[in-house]
Amino acid sequence: MTFSLRPVHDDPRTADLVGRLRDYLDGELADHERAHGLTHATRLTRADLEPVWRRSRELGFYGIHLPEEYGGQNLTYIQLAALKEEIGASGRVLAHSVLGDMGGPLRAGDILRHATPHQLETYLLPVIRGERACCFSLTETDAGSDVRSLRTVAVPDAGGYRLTGHKVFSSAGPFADFAIVVARMAGTGEQPGDKPRFSAFLVDLDSPGCRVEDGATPMSGEHIESDIVLDDCRVPAANLLGEEGEGLRIALGRVTTNRLLHCPTVLGATRRALALTLERARTRTVAGGQPLLSLQAIQHKLADMATEFYAARSMTYAALAALDAGREVRTEAFMCKLFVAESAFRVLDEAVQIHGKEGLTQGHEIEYLFRKVRMFRVLTGTSEIQRNGIAGLLAFRH
Repeated sequence: MTFSLRPVHDDPRTADLVGRLRDYLDGELADHERAHGLTHATRLTRADLEPVWRRSRELGFYGIHLPEEYGGQNLTYIQLAALKEEIGASGRVLAHSVLGDMGGPLRAGDILRHATPHQLETYLLPVIRGERACCFSLTETDAGSDVRSLRTVAVPDAGGYRLTGHKVFSSAGPFADFAIVVARMAGTGEQPGDKPRFSAFLVDLDSPGCRVEDGATPMSGEHIESDIVLDDCRVPAANLLGEEGEGLRIALGRVTTNRLLHCPTVLGATRRALALTLERARTRTVAGGQPLLSLQAIQHKLADMATEFYAARSMTYAALAALDAGREVRTEAFMCKLFVAESAFRVLDEAVQIHGKEGLTQGHEIEYLFRKVRMFRVLTGTSEIQRNGIAGLLAFRH
């Protein structure tokens, strides 16, 4: 892939999809956000998101990655990544709802293939149609990277299960109708040497014994997280996802793919920051009336920023192309997540520096993007976890 901040795609289908998505993001969606006064600091409600779900579905973007049998267009990973990059580069507040990241088809992920006909009809197909929303509840206060430390427990009950526990960082929780909850099966893993078993459940968030609370506000300032508190919450047997004991396999089954597909959105945000910084350097004047860009120190910063961005984007799309070709890319996924997270942070740090005091001011887009990108070094697996994975696979394979 040659370097361009606003890439031109050689594949006609991808070029058409990207062009139509840009038109929607920069036109109709931008107008909608201005009309309603929405900013990244706005405490969004379900009413803010639903019109975007419906309109994006009408335009063919909501769930576009899915197979045709579910109303999608069966995109390749490269094509989906190209769209996710545009989402990240748009600067739109509601961009996360266009493809279905915020409680929609992308949030449901690979769950479709584990669902029964009842679960598809009642829960997942309505999500695809933009009628219902879901969140994924795995993380707990003392169980982040070490998911086997989960303490939420599922006790078998006549015709179902009773769940008790406290989930945190359930993204899209404030807008969701149900959660995909992973819990430890009661009676296993309690004695030394026992191997814990985990199961996944579809939990209606209005069920007795289930409470949705405001989650911690991340440093991005977005109010998109919830705590899911379960207190002897009864879940019918029909809501068991897959088989008992398959919860972690279901939850982590597409971890390599998901790790890679987080990268294009962050690349888009980095691209946005680089474009804003170039504009700043061209238009901001220094002593003597010359543009900031005339200073060699600024030129060198921009050169390094663009080079890091190109390297991060190139390795990501190369790994996605290999995934599309059916090759194993576990090592590459770890590498991409690590390098994209770290390089994006360095680019944003320089963007703040070049913007000066404005880059430090709350409400300025560069300041928001810095906070947003900084989170990616921790979310979906810290940089240290990625290094562990790379080192382990190098030792195993080489």
